[in-house]
Amino acid sequence: MVVYDHLVAPSLLKVCPPTAKLVYVGKEATRHTLTQEQINQLLIRSAKSGKRVVRLKGGDPFLFGRGGEEAQALAKARVPYEVVPGVSSALAVPAYAGIPVTHRALSSSVAILTGHEDPAKPESAIRWDRVATACDTLIFLMGVSTLAGIVSQLTRHGRLAKTPCAVIEWGTRPRQRTVAGTLATIVARTKRAVIAPPAVLVVGDVVRLRSELNWFERRPLFGARVLVTRPADKASSLAEQLEALGADVAELPAIALAPVRPNGALRSAVNSIPKTDWVFFTSPEGIGWFSRMLKPYRKDVRWLSGCHIGAIGPKTAASIEQAGLHVDFVPKRFSQEGLLEDLPRRVLRGKRALILSAQESRDVLADGLRRRGMAVTKVPIYRTVLPSALTDGLKTFFQKPFDLVTVTSASCADHLHQALQTAGRAQVFRRLRFASIGPVTSAAVRAFGGHVAVEAKVSTIEGLIEAILQQSGRR
Repeated sequence: MVVYDHLVAPSLLKVCPPTAKLVYVGKEATRHTLTQEQINQLLIRSAKSGKRVVRLKGGDPFLFGRGGEEAQALAKARVPYEVVPGVSSALAVPAYAGIPVTHRALSSSVAILTGHEDPAKPESAIRWDRVATACDTLIFLMGVSTLAGIVSQLTRHGRLAKTPCAVIEWGTRPRQRTVAGTLATIVARTKRAVIAPPAVLVVGDVVRLRSELNWFERRPLFGARVLVTRPADKASSLAEQLEALGADVAELPAIALAPVRPNGALRSAVNSIPKTDWVFFTSPEGIGWFSRMLKPYRKDVRWLSGCHIGAIGPKTAASIEQAGLHVDFVPKRFSQEGLLEDLPRRVLRGKRALILSAQESRDVLADGLRRRGMAVTKVPIYRTVLPSALTDGLKTFFQKPFDLVTVTSASCADHLHQALQTAGRAQVFRRLRFASIGPVTSAAVRAFGGHVAVEAKVSTIEGLIEAILQQSGRR
């Protein structure tokens, strides 16, 4: 069981085993899913029932995270536990805004305070008369709603109105926003920017360094909302690269792969391989599915040892060579058309070819090879299906607009359009801005009335990212 808070990044939850029960106990300013006592009892009850429980928090559990209270409850109930310290948002968030909380020339001390209590209440736990000028840098957590009161208390107790300060919303995330000013101006600027929790307030001369050290918000895709529709087992590689460039990435796999049902064509293809001259793979997944296809016949990829092997692109070639086979041919243009353009014609006439592909793949390569005098057998070794999570995801994923929706195959576009149409939201497809991996995928998007805003010149994930960067105009 994983019991997690409001500030836990969704990407962390993907690390959890599929068998783990995920329980959200987040607290927002106006809505608490459970009281603290209920959370304590949930942890105790679950652990005593024999479960291994992770209490997952944002930042550090023992810094304004109520981790100490939960640990006390566990200790009292004689439930064994361990604490894994985190990086506090009090330190991480300013760092992501380009603000070091200490600096040899500007700050030799730092204090971390809660901004959650009302500074105007007579029994405030904060000794404002001592805190206001005690440290060079002051950091307030959860202080947006009480910002005016915090500023008033600081200036009333000796902090200069011209002191630099900054409010950072959703720090360390691609949706991070930073408003900088002075104690005299920060309240008005924060209101004007409509900054909302979660946010961190930093007060002190170190804020001046932000103009020089603001690294995170200068990333080339910072703040861009991008939807990745690759299959679940492939999505993370694209998502991680986009996130590293600053994008706010969501994953909604539009494709799942499934085996084709055993049939005579598979058996015939396997038996004919020793007489086959060329074997073509049209996707990186092909070699894995082919290996599975061979198992019932007590064979493996060595069965291809006498054949020339063609791959539609470098990723496909790499997956084949990882399986221990040498790839004889990769075209300059990574498509079925590219294979036909670059294959040497003199060696084709009278030869036998086997194309191993998805059930839905086009017949461009097969038809072109036949016109050049080859005997061609095309065998589907897997099929693409709509993931069950796709339809469910449509209910929430398009509530806010995306800057780009990446599509890495025609099937991605087809399935996304099909799911939106089934949900009665076909018009959404026409409003999306698509980033396509190549001309074939772009044609599929346009066939459904979609707008291709970005098209990769080289049909690889790296080529797609390069095209997105060029379109953004930032490097």
